[in-house]
Amino acid sequence: MTDLLIRGRVLTFVEEPKGIDDTTSYRYFEDGAVLVRGGKVADIGDHADVARRAGAGVKVADHRPHLVLPGLIDTHLHFPQTQAIASYGAQLLEWLNTYIFVEEQKFRKPEHADFIAGRFLDELLANGTTTAAAYCSVHPESVDAYFGAAEARGMLMIGGKVMMDRNAPDALRDTAQQGYDETKALIAKWHGRGRAHYAISPRFAITSTPEQMEASRTLVAEHPECYVQTHLSENRDEIAFATSLYPEAKDYTDIYARYDLLTRKTLLGHCIYLSDREISVLAETGAVGNFCPTSNLFLGSGLFDRDRFDKLGARWSVATDVGAGTSFSMLETMDEAYKVLHLQGQRLTPFNSFYRMTLGNARALDLDDRIGSLHVGADADIVVLDSRAKPSMDLRMRVAGSLVEELFILQTMGDDRCVAETYVAGKPMKGAARAAKDAATSAVKSLETA
Repeated sequence: MTDLLIRGRVLTFVEEPKGIDDTTSYRYFEDGAVLVRGGKVADIGDHADVARRAGAGVKVADHRPHLVLPGLIDTHLHFPQTQAIASYGAQLLEWLNTYIFVEEQKFRKPEHADFIAGRFLDELLANGTTTAAAYCSVHPESVDAYFGAAEARGMLMIGGKVMMDRNAPDALRDTAQQGYDETKALIAKWHGRGRAHYAISPRFAITSTPEQMEASRTLVAEHPECYVQTHLSENRDEIAFATSLYPEAKDYTDIYARYDLLTRKTLLGHCIYLSDREISVLAETGAVGNFCPTSNLFLGSGLFDRDRFDKLGARWSVATDVGAGTSFSMLETMDEAYKVLHLQGQRLTPFNSFYRMTLGNARALDLDDRIGSLHVGADADIVVLDSRAKPSMDLRMRVAGSLVEELFILQTMGDDRCVAETYVAGKPMKGAARAAKDAATSAVKSLETA
């Protein structure tokens, strides 16, 4: 495989920034380079030094004056909800019943699941996201489509079939035994195959009986190498409903704790209305709360309290939560995260935002040895960002005087247009995704006119 030298202004984090002036938390090379060899980062540093060590004849991708960073990471979203973004006028439970459960029934058809999986992953790549943890539908076909599409693109992805055996349409219900059996088979088929990681996925306490929660407990015990993903305390009505179904539990968090579902590999969507006791349980177990700002605002759910998580020592990450989330862009997601925290008197510096989208989210997934930073030996998942991609951004950048100011402009004004290129294991993907999208659109139009 040919070596590739990616040149640009290279930025990668080594620690969580302690403040806006914490220059020890990152490495920045004004004229930098990343050498990719065999899909891995082989060298990083000043361009002159890396180019000299690479030797003559190395292929160069010159992205100057753009920023070169690790690929962005999204820790919570739903691939079957790709076509349900911008569904009007409902809060969580009504939204699920009116829009989402209708949409997810389409995924029993493998051809639909295949089509949406490809478009879903190409949207991620177009927005600079190279790794995500996503829910599939209840249908095993959706999992095959999801991981198959990720494998074709070489992406490191986390996902799994939702398990739900009550409080959903008949067409979306499994049973406790069926959910166990299908999940078990999908783990055997996909977990550890290439870059695939499986997530055991009881959707949330409302849609799983105690019998299915027991089956989930068994799966987690049998497969500690797998992730667990579910939802927690997104909406007040949801909390009341969930706790009414499990009256023996101390609170919503205790439902999952009683079934041994809270581990260091557990990803919990939302976590808005948690008591200090509940956050302390997450801290003790190592479970991760997923902050989903665009979704929480869109559904009118509430505001995530980051400072209490930090104070009580609990882990957290940031995610888009497509399709209640309104954008695939982690840049736009961090823009809303800034506002949500600002409303509560909590600061989110530009350095902390970019740390969270890269190394911070990688640490939340315990994958920071492989992704999230541009260290030697890391997977060469890389995003190239153009802070002048839009005319309004170019105008604003003319008076920007520092890296931190540029990062805040990208975060506040940026979207997929700012992603100049996305590399997956050293392979450029954004142009390829655009070509595939155009081909798919042409094929659909041909069928419509045939």
